Amino acid sequence: MAFGGTRKKDEIAQLADRVRQPIRNDFRVAVLSLKGGVGKTTVTVGLGSALASLRGDRVIAVDANPDLGTLARRIPAQTASTVRDLLQDEHLERYMDVRKHTSQAPSRLEVLASERDPAISEAFTEDEYLQVIEILENHYNMILTDCGTGLVQSAMAGVMKSATALVLVTSPALDGAQSAVATLDWLVAHGYEQIARETVVVIAASKTRNAPVDVNMLREYFLGRTRAVQIIPYDEHLAIGGFIDLNEMKPATRSAFLELAATMVQPFAIQPPPAYYGGPFGGMPPQGAPMPGAPMQAQPQGVPMQAPQQGPQVPQV
Repeated sequence: MAFGGTRKKDEIAQLADRVRQPIRNDFRVAVLSLKGGVGKTTVTVGLGSALASLRGDRVIAVDANPDLGTLARRIPAQTASTVRDLLQDEHLERYMDVRKHTSQAPSRLEVLASERDPAISEAFTEDEYLQVIEILENHYNMILTDCGTGLVQSAMAGVMKSATALVLVTSPALDGAQSAVATLDWLVAHGYEQIARETVVVIAASKTRNAPVDVNMLREYFLGRTRAVQIIPYDEHLAIGGFIDLNEMKPATRSAFLELAATMVQPFAIQPPPAYYGGPFGGMPPQGAPMPGAPMQAQPQGVPMQAPQQGPQVPQV
């Protein structure tokens, strides 16, 4: 597959090599957004597809949205099974026992669908989510979670306990950017300051009538608070809401997802190249920071999870 875009062939090859690097620790990435409709599920599938198409690992995306998540609708369905069916299955010794509960995209990305009954999906708890991860980590090297839009849902507590990296998705619209800022503020306020600094922000372009924020200014703002920022250009193939296929994306869009995949893999690489830190999407790790890939530390006991307040204003255009 040609990722292409305006990048030179050798640059694309270098990014692909970074994606293929052997990794250490558990690659469990949570994809977050407080605001719906900014492209969180699209980014989950795009990132997962780029990883699965270039690596030999098994890569799976889990829909942890309690409000009728749409992750499974973005790839061709191969089963009607959901996360609830997986939890009720008592015979999951082999990979194929789990595989019957997932659908697989042409990219090799597998998807585990959320429960379709709203009453049941609301009951998806922290413990149940952790049980799902415990099952999947025995068979998959890379696990992505498409989270709901609430930070105080029960399953979200499990996500924060198990995830080893975060992707925060926003749009270039003012309301989307403010929600992303509020998410970072919530992470810092609840004991996840280190993870907030290691977060990768994705700005997913869209055709919107909301007041846009200057993308370059927005990018610089988030680079001051997080590890990296990736801009995904507007692509009609992604905007229609159907199946997501890397081959149907514009070359520039595929290239952006390739770079995002390389950015996410890099901290987990067994031997990161010296040039990793620095450059337009990187930066030196904070003094005394733990190695990326270590599980997130949960907030202190006795501190309840609270909904984030209105975030500070993003830089004005």
